[in-house]
Amino acid sequence: MTTTATLIESEELRDLRAAVAALGAKHGPDADPAAVWAEAGKLGHLGVNLPEEYGGGGGGITELALVLEEMGAAGCPQLMMIVSPAICGTVIARFGTEEQKRRWLPGLADASLTMAFGITEPDAGSNSHRITTTARRDGDEWVLNGRKVFVSGVDIADATLIVGRTEDARTGRLKPCLFIVDRDAPGFGRRHIEMEIDAAEKQFELTLDDVRLPADRLVGDEDAGLLQLFAGLNPERVMTAAFALGMGRHALAKAVAYAKERTVWKAPIGSHQAIAHPLAQAHIELELAKLMMQRAAALYDAGDDFGAGEAANMAKYAAGEACVRAVDQAVHTLGGNGLTREYGLARLITGARVARIAPVSREMILNFVSHSSLGLPKSY
Repeated sequence: MTTTATLIESEELRDLRAAVAALGAKHGPDADPAAVWAEAGKLGHLGVNLPEEYGGGGGGITELALVLEEMGAAGCPQLMMIVSPAICGTVIARFGTEEQKRRWLPGLADASLTMAFGITEPDAGSNSHRITTTARRDGDEWVLNGRKVFVSGVDIADATLIVGRTEDARTGRLKPCLFIVDRDAPGFGRRHIEMEIDAAEKQFELTLDDVRLPADRLVGDEDAGLLQLFAGLNPERVMTAAFALGMGRHALAKAVAYAKERTVWKAPIGSHQAIAHPLAQAHIELELAKLMMQRAAALYDAGDDFGAGEAANMAKYAAGEACVRAVDQAVHTLGGNGLTREYGLARLITGARVARIAPVSREMILNFVSHSSLGLPKSY
């Protein structure tokens, strides 16, 4: 992947974009998410970022983000794409054993297997330094104890990649490690969290009460710590940006179509600058955020984890802000119709804010940029 990919898409990427757009148009906003997921997997779209030798497309986060963006633009985004192939698939592909790769990657690619991701905790949020879920050695097994919240899709996932902390034998300090926990593992419980947001993917609180895992459920080196964790978190931010961009594009397209047809005082409302200019501004902001998302994906695919971290956070921030403004302007353009079930925009008001909040808030991104990019002192 070259840096020109952030400016001019290759013919291969354009063909992929067209194919995914056609799939999204076929299903539309009212489609059964499970049916969309299954067909996307059958067509190879879910595994475009995974290695070919394990059933994937041999591409990278660039291709996977494109898929999610186009699905969102068609009104049928797949939230679990952020989790299953992007986070879990990437981590296993980069750090998993040969056995783990052969066990999980083909299924993650063709939709026959799905994996959730558990990092957020009630008191720690996503702060990996404060995670209290612990993993300790007991002979040939690991024993996990702790809690996780806001874990997406646990009910439809075959396993969950859990972030726990193990004790460093040299220093006694705790460091993050990743474990694959089967959905039916003894001591692994879940509780559905009722959400106002209208989404197919449900949110859960998880409890791990002396969950015993064989040694081969540890993914990667237990001494690698944050390196392995952020190998999954940077793609997560890129994919969240793609999720937001797709949602924003979908809302904007509906508003533009309405503004062309809705006539008041003998002229379509889109001919009035008070309507046209905010829609144009929303389009510009979405396109600018898209460029940063593509840059972040290109850097990650090129192996520049540090550069990708900065760009991925910026992309997630920019796309979240652009999405919220695009949805707000779309609803405002339709007036009362923007709040009706017929037009399907009102449900995006809540959904758009997810891109500002998850997986990390815009304030924490500003903290990251101020510390890492600008070199300003930390406030905490």
